[in-house]
Amino acid sequence: MIFRHLYHSKHTFSSPIFPKMTSPTIEPVTPTGITRYALISVSDKTHVEKIASALLKHGITLLSTGGTFRYLTTTHNLPCTSVSNLTNHPEILSGRVKTLHPVIAGGILAKSYQDLQPLEIPPIDFVICNLYQFSKKVTPKTLIEDAVEEIDIGGVTLLRAAAKNFHRVTVVSDIKDYDRIIQELPNVPIETRKDLATRAFLHTKEYDTMISDYLHTSYSELRYGTNPHQKPATLSRAPFQVLNGSAGYINLLDALNAWPLVKELGKATGLPAAASFKHVSPSGVAVCQRYLTDAERQVYMVPKGEDLSDMATAYVKARGCDRMSSYGDFIALSQTCDASTARFISREVSDGVIAPGYETEALEIFKKKKNGRYLVLQMDPNFEPPRIEEREVYGVRLTQRRNDATVNKAYFSEVHNGAELSEDTILDLTVATIALKFTQSNSVCFAKGGMTIGIGAGQQSRLHCTRLAAGKAKAWWGRFHPEVMAIEYKEGTNRAQKSTLQDQLVTCTLSPSDWSPVASPSTPPTIDFNAYNATLTDVVLSSDAFFPFPDSLDVAATIGTTTVAAPMGSVMDAQVLKKAEEKGMNFVKAPCRLFHH
Repeated sequence: MIFRHLYHSKHTFSSPIFPKMTSPTIEPVTPTGITRYALISVSDKTHVEKIASALLKHGITLLSTGGTFRYLTTTHNLPCTSVSNLTNHPEILSGRVKTLHPVIAGGILAKSYQDLQPLEIPPIDFVICNLYQFSKKVTPKTLIEDAVEEIDIGGVTLLRAAAKNFHRVTVVSDIKDYDRIIQELPNVPIETRKDLATRAFLHTKEYDTMISDYLHTSYSELRYGTNPHQKPATLSRAPFQVLNGSAGYINLLDALNAWPLVKELGKATGLPAAASFKHVSPSGVAVCQRYLTDAERQVYMVPKGEDLSDMATAYVKARGCDRMSSYGDFIALSQTCDASTARFISREVSDGVIAPGYETEALEIFKKKKNGRYLVLQMDPNFEPPRIEEREVYGVRLTQRRNDATVNKAYFSEVHNGAELSEDTILDLTVATIALKFTQSNSVCFAKGGMTIGIGAGQQSRLHCTRLAAGKAKAWWGRFHPEVMAIEYKEGTNRAQKSTLQDQLVTCTLSPSDWSPVASPSTPPTIDFNAYNATLTDVVLSSDAFFPFPDSLDVAATIGTTTVAAPMGSVMDAQVLKKAEEKGMNFVKAPCRLFHH
């Protein structure tokens, strides 16, 4: 018999030690005379003596191993049975195997006491276990042969077994739950046991994720998190290669939001797509559907006579949407980055670029940027993220289905007044709407000519979003005013200074002291931008959610908006549609909301 060392062979489960048992119930009742065990095996021993003492007071026998056994018996003088004594088998392989034994597994996994009767295995009703502290002892620099020794095998097995059998067993994986259990002893309610089982499975899931992240070849340590004091920060399971530079936390947030945007936009339009990202929202997004005009080349600061590839043209437009916001951007390209694109990027202040590939000459250009520290990421174009995404907020884990809504021509098929939209209008709506899908909400976007011209991101009020975006669109349009284009800059004026001066002039915030150091003649031109803005036409507006009031359309009308796309759902839908009719706007009833947080 397995337990001949503890129970004489004449003992049977109908004896006083193991009396005949009844069928299991959801709330199992321990038959009189049964010795109940609590298996305690913890890496973090904080307060474990408290719950151990409470278990003893209720007649529950303690069972433990190794360091925990010594801590309870020697440090706190608590009576405790060694797992080796119970199993009649010593720890082996220098302690690698302690609790992996049929007696332990059976005592935890048995659905009822009656199942254990013919095996002479005592029931283990409590499992108190936390795991080796892998995250505290292992860093990206830890040698793999040392790291594997910090992987807990027996503890994970104990937790999963006990959690699986929560109808009978109480599993405790978090020190914070000790007081709760102490209050509910000796018979912990089923609701508590189920909750604790859920926590145990989450604990083992997080533990396995830490280990798999470490073992993944792309695991690396980042300089810091969102702010320099937020250390450590790590990257794992990356579907890209770092070809140059060193990735930062915010760089990656931008890159991993910008890449799916351009990938989706390129697929939807069949055109090269580019995005300029700052603080997890796009500053500008564009596709290349035609060559740039001479005026566009001048406004977007393309050197005279320089040939632009289609991919370069897309980024020139994306950067040109809002040059002030794009300063120090992170760039995403839907197609291979060629030398033409790299040359233009090399002149701008930016933090990095992500693309599916790079020409050799392009990569050499980037390696000279920022003293060799310019970040270059090569994305696996075939990578598809899991359908379910998760995030953690204040220690709480949330999951949701990824936003896989498809934005294409069919997305804009329901037009309120039945008007037929032109191909150019559909293209602009596609650019604006896919941009919003990756913009912090609330958000709206104005677009024209295959590019965004004003994005209002992250505002609590949709009206404020629209005002912000309209202001940016007016600033974009103002740079095309003949007198703005005719400004003569003093020698040594750089691109950022030119952009700043233009922005101050077109937004009517320019002072003489801002003008004179960088431009001539001695005084800036006097321009009626209100009248000039009225010449802007054929603009589209997309919104990530419904308009709660019609006032946003009044703002949109000031910059020549002819088509609006937004989902329905407001109690003011009728008034919004009426306002669109009054302003001569086509209104597309978008099929879904596109919040992004």
